[in-house]
This record gives sequence, C-alpha cells and structure tokens, in this order.
Amino acid sequence: MQRKSLLYYLLACLTCLLVVWISPSSLAQSVSALRPESSAEKVYLAFPNLPKNNDYKKVENGALNTESTLISRLIRYHQDVKKRPTDFRVDWLLTMADYLGVNEPIKSGQYPGYLTLQTNPMQDDIKIIGSLSRVQRRSLVDFLVTLYAPALEKPTTKPSLSPDSYNTPSKPGLSKPGDAKFLMP
Repeated sequence: MQRKSLLYYLLACLTCLLVVWISPSSLAQSVSALRPESSAEKVYLAFPNLPKNNDYKKVENGALNTESTLISRLIRYHQDVKKRPTDFRVDWLLTMADYLGVNEPIKSGQYPGYLTLQTNPMQDDIKIIGSLSRVQRRSLVDFLVTLYAPALEKPTTKPSLSPDSYNTPSKPGLSKPGDAKFLMP
C-alpha cells in the first residue's frame, strides 16, 4: 500500500516539474505553430495563385468562415482524419492520391468542415486538387514536407568520387563471342 502511494507521489512530483519546466507561453507557441490554419497561411504565401476556396458559411451563425481554406482542410484531412504523419513525403503523396481518387476514397461524413460548414467543401476541394498539374502538386507536397519535417543534419564533407576510389575498365567495349564461358564455374 505504501509503495503505491509513493509511486503516486513521485508521479505527481514529476508532473509538477514538467509543468514548471515547460512554460505555458512556449507550449502555446509550439501548438499554434502546428495549427493547420497557420500552416495554410505559409502555404498561401509561397503559392499565391493557389485557390483558397474559403467562401463557406458556418453552421452556427451563417458567417463566412475564412479560416477554413482548401489547404487547412487538406492538412486536417491528412493528420486528423487519416492520422498520417506530417513529416514524410510518402504520406503526403498518399493524401494527394486520395484527392485524385487513386488511393483510398474520401468519405464525405469525415471530411473536415462537414459538421461546421453549411455546405461540405469536399467535392470542390477534390476538383481543385485534381485541376493542379503534376508539377504543382509535387511543389505543394515538397513545401508541406519542408514545413513539417524536422531540420535534417547536412553532411559536413562531401563524399569523394576520385578516380582512385573506384575501378573502371580501361577499354570499355562490347563483349566478344566466347566471353560467356568466363562466367561459368
């Protein structure tokens, strides 16, 4: 019985230390940096010609919900609905494939905004993503990966490809009849 209360006491002390160690302001800043809406703003700054598709009205009061953009919904679909990690290119490509109809079907009852907006924006969002060229989609995925991926360490030295580091045949050429016998055991 005493071990159990000691364990609870230690757990409470560790929790208090953690709360003191992480200040509320830094915690709020890190959470707000990962909000889909703030990430979408960065995407729209990098791609100003990308449609926002944010002309939907809220269910609760009929006011225009300008924060619910195509990109914020795409990010919410990716991380909240599909539960895919945000720092891997392959996962973003799977999300793009969902929007193009070649991977998993997007369910309208789970799409971001279906409960909060008067009109479900899913079909319009799918059309917009489908209208982007392959290069535009690739650029969007590359930007999202760099936005969410942790900074990777770059190598300090470049690998050397000097002629001494590998062997090249002195006379490249075609094989001659009978050369196959050298491959036999």
